[in-house]
Amino acid sequence: MSCMDAESVQVVAGASRARRYATWLVSVAATLGAAWLVRAERVPSEAAAQSPAKPPATAESGENLPRVGRPQHDVMALVNGKDISRKDLVEACVRRFGEEVLESLVNKRLIMNHCEKRGIQVTQEEIAAEIDRMARRFQLGREQWLEMLEKERGISPEQYARDIIWPTLALRKLAGDTLSVSDQEVQQAYQREFGEMVRARLIAVSDEPKARQLQTRLRERPEDFARMAIEVSEDVNSASVGGLIQPIRRHVGEPALEAEAFRLSPGEVSQVVAVGNQFVLLKCEARIPAKDAPLEQVKPRIVETIKDEKLREAAQGLFAQLQSSATVLNVYNDPKLRDTMPGVVATVNGDRITLKELGEDCFLRHGEEVLEIEISQLLLRQALDRLGLQVSEADLLAEMRHAAELAGVVDGQGQADLPRWLEMVQAEQNVSEKEYRQDAVWPSAALKKVAAAEVAVTDEDVRKGFEANYGERVRCRAIVLGNMRRAQEVWDKARRNGSAEYFGDLAEEYSIEPTSKALRGEVPPLQRHGGQPHLEEVAFQLQAGQLSGIVQAGDKFVILRCEGRTERLDVDEEEVRDLLVRDIYEKKLRIAMSQKFEEIRESSRIDNYLAGVSSGPAAAPTRAGEQSPRRDVAVQPTVAR
Repeated sequence: MSCMDAESVQVVAGASRARRYATWLVSVAATLGAAWLVRAERVPSEAAAQSPAKPPATAESGENLPRVGRPQHDVMALVNGKDISRKDLVEACVRRFGEEVLESLVNKRLIMNHCEKRGIQVTQEEIAAEIDRMARRFQLGREQWLEMLEKERGISPEQYARDIIWPTLALRKLAGDTLSVSDQEVQQAYQREFGEMVRARLIAVSDEPKARQLQTRLRERPEDFARMAIEVSEDVNSASVGGLIQPIRRHVGEPALEAEAFRLSPGEVSQVVAVGNQFVLLKCEARIPAKDAPLEQVKPRIVETIKDEKLREAAQGLFAQLQSSATVLNVYNDPKLRDTMPGVVATVNGDRITLKELGEDCFLRHGEEVLEIEISQLLLRQALDRLGLQVSEADLLAEMRHAAELAGVVDGQGQADLPRWLEMVQAEQNVSEKEYRQDAVWPSAALKKVAAAEVAVTDEDVRKGFEANYGERVRCRAIVLGNMRRAQEVWDKARRNGSAEYFGDLAEEYSIEPTSKALRGEVPPLQRHGGQPHLEEVAFQLQAGQLSGIVQAGDKFVILRCEGRTERLDVDEEEVRDLLVRDIYEKKLRIAMSQKFEEIRESSRIDNYLAGVSSGPAAAPTRAGEQSPRRDVAVQPTVAR
């Protein structure tokens, strides 16, 4: 129950559902190869909208309409007087995202060609109706829905219409009858969302005989289940809170586990259930009744949701079919072909995709984020130059080895396994080694060079680190509230009935932090020096069964109920001192690096013409004929270049 978790809670349910659906739309668009993050400089005309080869924009759009705030010259940013040109930024975008965007362009060209062959068109009226339908689905007005997409997802109304709604509608027409929904599918989805749930604790072990011994013991003493989960369960997340897990629903996870959960009565311990390579025991804490939501009222939304899921599956199948039957030539990754077809990056059934198209699409989709990377790296290079420092190949190798060691990727001698680490990074982050070195390793190594001299580990740091890692902790339940008035109301209820069970009821009803709400206030034990000093001070003053006052943590209000203390670990401080010093130094260094970068950025003059903002100290004009804007105001360049 960190303050960070509490701050991430979305209070408005309708807006939260809309955001989740926007995220799904993004995934569908990515599957379709649609440019969902396009920073469009122009919008297709209404006439072009009728052609399947060019998805339409909104009815209000015109042709060649520039985005407000886009620079009309070739300078994308000025960093302490040093410019970043459009040409350099486009090349940086292609270097980082070229392969990904090219795949997207190819897939989009495939679906457009397929629509053209089958005579499928998506009209402006259909697009407008779909946007209205989506807005109504989340109880938002059309303008409010589009504004939310642009503000929180960076998707303009034109991009939304062209790159998400058009491909979605086109695919629906291509999918046809495959999107039909059966009564059984509706019933399962209804049970999953509105049906009865089981609140339970879980113990997972990898040894079946051990699981059966636990079952025998816990059936005799079910009250020991939470303690045994803490001591023996191999599922770390649930073990830390006495085995508590999110309420179990039907048709969501492992069928055998769900069936066993719904067979149990409150207080009963389950049979041993094999799940993957582990053996699981459940204890039913309570049965949560089904929600009062008549099927006929929610059925239309359930049907839509199922169709959306089927649409995603249909997209994958369709692309597999199109890709297998199409003739796609990837020129971008073939040096010989690049020599014979200059300026071309791919052909799709003979239809050419040019390097210029790829560059513009990379720039439109990723220009702003890549520009921020380029600005940050230029700031670091300037800082190194001022200090007379350089980042060597040895520094880069040392940084990569350090990252591998921190991640536990080591060989038999405990040394960093660099080849395996690089392989893991490229696979998990979907980046090349060159990109990893350039965008992750080099900035980290550069910041270390700049910040390392300011970092030292004191005896006081070691004492606090030892106390945090090996000292006693406070076991407690917590309720997180969003305002003082509600906190006072809930605190008064908890004071009138001091039982742990009632406190859990209050947490389940009122807490706005998802984990504590779902687990009836159960949170991991609070340690000293864990980053929340006021909350920790209050917790360590409590005795078992005592209720705290209302503790303000950021903009949230927390109520604690002490459940007791964990025991201090029997470890000698001197034996672990070296380990603590390394760990503390690493953490202090990372903090110093972050602070140093903020200092560098705040003391630098940055005019970001692409984003239309400027920051840093006021400066004299940096280019002939161009006035430097004031700090933190929109930049409106007046010189066309």
